[in-house]
Amino acid sequence: MQYTPNNSPIPKDQLGLKSALTKRWKVVLIGVLAIVTFLYFSISVLQTSTSFYLTVDELVERETLPAQSIQVKGKLVEGTFARNIHENTLATFILEENGAQIKAIYDGVLPDLFFNPHSEIVLGGTYNPEIGFSVNRVLVKCPSKYQSLENEQPYEDVAAA
Repeated sequence: MQYTPNNSPIPKDQLGLKSALTKRWKVVLIGVLAIVTFLYFSISVLQTSTSFYLTVDELVERETLPAQSIQVKGKLVEGTFARNIHENTLATFILEENGAQIKAIYDGVLPDLFFNPHSEIVLGGTYNPEIGFSVNRVLVKCPSKYQSLENEQPYEDVAAA
């Protein structure tokens, strides 16, 4: 038997119902896939972007460290900064906080305020007690936010003089 649109094995009253159900299931399936995809990417981004924030003394005191990236805050110990002669961007230095110190290794360009004695330095990376802190990002907190107003010079109006 040859099928034509007029000679369909499905009655005409049920033909519209089946196509409506098929469209509804397609929309539901696409919606579920979109939600699952969104949840997967949200969870994976949150896991990679979160990191512990510790001071140098807290990092040294810990017996076990997370395997993931951490951030550590401290101040540069004066006279400990050294650059590798052969690799111009490889630097080693020591950070200190509350008497505890850690050695840090960084390969890259350092921010301008890195050597300011009032700056607080936040390093991001991984820590191994035998090797030191392997840094992949450096952040320097602006020292002017932490200075008292008594230490600042008064503003002089150049135009009035």
